[in-house]
Amino acid sequence: MPNLNTKMLVCQPGLSFRSRPLLIVFLFLALSMSIPAFTQVSSKNRDSTAKISSSEVSFQVLKTLEGTWNGQVTTEPANPEINGPIQVKMYVASRGNIIMHEIAPGGMLEPTVIYLDSNRLTMIHYCEAGNRPRLVGRISPDQKQIEFEVADVSGGREPVYLSNFIFNLIDENNHTEDWTFTLTDGTHLHAHFILRRTR
Repeated sequence: MPNLNTKMLVCQPGLSFRSRPLLIVFLFLALSMSIPAFTQVSSKNRDSTAKISSSEVSFQVLKTLEGTWNGQVTTEPANPEINGPIQVKMYVASRGNIIMHEIAPGGMLEPTVIYLDSNRLTMIHYCEAGNRPRLVGRISPDQKQIEFEVADVSGGREPVYLSNFIFNLIDENNHTEDWTFTLTDGTHLHAHFILRRTR
């Protein structure tokens, strides 16, 4: 929009008195057109802030799980090779930008990385099956449950991939984890971890 020097136009000797109301109307219309645009930008900023806040809350809640957790895992349908004692280690790394989750079933380390990707709470599980499913999380209104749903899978979906993961927070020393794996034939294996903090 051109830069109008309104003071010079109003005070200019050659400008008639009748021209001044037109100038006022023009300035009023220009101002009216700018207000909706400003309102729209402000609304977008508020929406963006709300999304970031929700993801940040989820991430901060998960950071409280840092420590070593021991417990039991049961599967449905039952899998004797998985059922039994389990240890989970969680720690915050990279200056607070990621959360590491580690299990070692059968002595084989399986890390999972949780981080904020822009406005999304994201999890990548490095499975012993050789794939890397990426899951996106959301927190429940009471902040006691954080659920991750698969978004995509790198490295192939066979023979199995992690498709759903849920943290259930009971108190500062107890939580459960529910892992759901999808098999090649479309069936699911569900693993339920009952965990207690040991340090």
